[in-house]
Amino acid sequence: MELICDINIETGVRYLAAAQKSLNLKMKDFCVIRRDKILDYGQIHGIFERRQGMEIKPDFPQVERKATVVDQSKANENVMRAKSASRTAQQYIQNLKLPMKLLNSHYSYDMKLVTFQFTAPGRVDFRELVKQLSQSLNTRIELRQIGVRDETALIGGFGVCGLQLCCCKFLRKFESINVKMAKEQDLSLNPNNISGICGRLKCCLKYEHEGYLELDKGMPRRGAVCECEQGRGRVVDRNLLTQKVTLHIDESGKNTVYPKDEVMVVYPEKYKMPASASPESDDLFAGLSEDDAKMLKELNDEN
Repeated sequence: MELICDINIETGVRYLAAAQKSLNLKMKDFCVIRRDKILDYGQIHGIFERRQGMEIKPDFPQVERKATVVDQSKANENVMRAKSASRTAQQYIQNLKLPMKLLNSHYSYDMKLVTFQFTAPGRVDFRELVKQLSQSLNTRIELRQIGVRDETALIGGFGVCGLQLCCCKFLRKFESINVKMAKEQDLSLNPNNISGICGRLKCCLKYEHEGYLELDKGMPRRGAVCECEQGRGRVVDRNLLTQKVTLHIDESGKNTVYPKDEVMVVYPEKYKMPASASPESDDLFAGLSEDDAKMLKELNDEN
């Protein structure tokens, strides 16, 4: 049975490759991989068995062998060549005055391809750059434009939680994220709190969203009027993780915390609120300052 290996290149690029069990591959092993008609060199960061029914296309990367001492020596030489190629490319970019930021370069193991990764605010016409690089380096050139999320994943870092960035550690694909997800998770819509290091909305808003929607079922809304053992009060705060709500008691004027099972929602006429005044109205940016609302709208559009 074939194995599926998670391969990591020295520039931070990751992809999957198939491998035979007979190669006796282990975590952190370096190996030579055949992909896209070239030989590449990378390190194994994960190994798992191929699932039943999982199709392996003819062009799917395949691990050729575990790296030998000779392979490692050649790979180290390629790293030095890649650094030299980066300097050359940077010089051409400056001469052509292209609005792009070069991040890194990578020589394939067989030196048939040099891949440059860059970021740019928009589309860049780099045909002249490719022509000059091909003549200078005498090999096939590939320029790959990536987004700021991908750039952050390549560079790495730590989030406000104190852990390694999710995009760098385990996320393989970036999905669409919007401000509504933060609102439905009862998070403060302060752009500084819900934005990651990359300047985009945090990735965890997406993969935690479904869990928060499940926790939200049966929870009283902010502004809802509830009956509890101390009387009647309005919900001023709630915690989805602990399943507790904070009530402002009408009679005593104090705030008291109750589990959601110990309160009962009531809606008498005098307590009804217009939709525009509700803390959970459909307007995502209601109640925010003009600057915060503008920044959130930009974040929402970018994601």
